[in-house]
Amino acid sequence: MSLSKGVEIHQLTSVKAGMVQFYTPQSSNETMLVQIPPNTIDDMFVHKYQTDQLMVVRGDFTLVILHDGKYQYIPLSDSQPQVVNIPPMVPHAAINLGGEPCMLINAVIRHGKSHPADYRPLKAPFPYDLTQIDRYSSHQNYPIAA
Repeated sequence: MSLSKGVEIHQLTSVKAGMVQFYTPQSSNETMLVQIPPNTIDDMFVHKYQTDQLMVVRGDFTLVILHDGKYQYIPLSDSQPQVVNIPPMVPHAAINLGGEPCMLINAVIRHGKSHPADYRPLKAPFPYDLTQIDRYSSHQNYPIAA
């Protein structure tokens, strides 16, 4: 899948010590714990001066990226530790069609002062394809992102 310019997905590397698995930390200026409630279809956001680094720690959700007038749907789950980097000026949204909340960490990289528009939701330009999202909501058949 060709992702929006600058959007990257990285598998996390880990080291096992005894029974404990340690995953690669993400450098950041600010770290947020984010909860996406069940049955959530969120509006889009565009950040002018920040890069989001998202990693699911419990549950699953679908990240929606707007690229070249089309939506890209990226299913993310705690069963597959990975980080998605979303650079500035990329419209994105979160959808959780499941019955459980999803918890994720956003390790934010600041490229300047926070802008008031960074956290102001934008109306999606056209409806999301929920049938495409629903096929991943059962925690089964998550594709391995490249």
